[in-house]
Amino acid sequence: MASVAEALSEVRTRIAMAERTCGRAPGSVTLVAVSKTKPLQAIEEAYAAGQRDFGESYAQEFEQKARALAHLSGLHWHFIGHLQRNKAKAVAEHAHTLHTLDGFLLAAELQKRLLAAGRTLEVLVEVNVAREPQKSGAMADAVPTLLASIRSLDRLVPRGLMTVPPADDDHAAERCFRDLASLLETHRDAFRSPAFLSMGMSDDLALAIACGATHVRVGTAIFGARSYEKPLQEHSPAASIGPMVPPREDS
Repeated sequence: MASVAEALSEVRTRIAMAERTCGRAPGSVTLVAVSKTKPLQAIEEAYAAGQRDFGESYAQEFEQKARALAHLSGLHWHFIGHLQRNKAKAVAEHAHTLHTLDGFLLAAELQKRLLAAGRTLEVLVEVNVAREPQKSGAMADAVPTLLASIRSLDRLVPRGLMTVPPADDDHAAERCFRDLASLLETHRDAFRSPAFLSMGMSDDLALAIACGATHVRVGTAIFGARSYEKPLQEHSPAASIGPMVPPREDS
């Protein structure tokens, strides 16, 4: 089995090849290493190999990891999971970028928590492009109103859009990615430049990059398959994170 550093190198090579293939500038795509359910040691190994952007999905686990790894300079936390309003405090205090803003009530709660913490937060609006009932995200036709509302909240910095495409359907995924890219172009003036498109995971990152992704969220290809059956044990005094629940998508 490849080490974290070896797997990370392979993913970086895939991204570089995809950039070249579609004429994108080298380094134009940010790799977010999705470390949810993985121990601190795995994140530290990736960090030692030069990785700085990490994605987490569960607020309690994320908060414990952020505190335990606060000594790592330049580590940039992306929160990529569905966020409930009662868990907004952890994201407001520790995250740098939230990929899953899906409504104004959550935005208002984040604004309150960010004011208390004296911080700002980059946010991406999650869009349920395919209108799948089992998934979170704002519907595409609701995005203009949500963006207009966010403008009144000075602690939120709108940076772009995020989506999770239908699983196991490359044609549907491509339509989803292209529709999200088109939606971003329509509302580009609403975002701080450069605008972000967060889309693409372990299996479809090349397709997402060809469709304009600026951020790809990759976990399995770097850290290996996840197990949600046992508590996640940390190697440090940060203690166990607790039992995991199945993810809403496979990154």
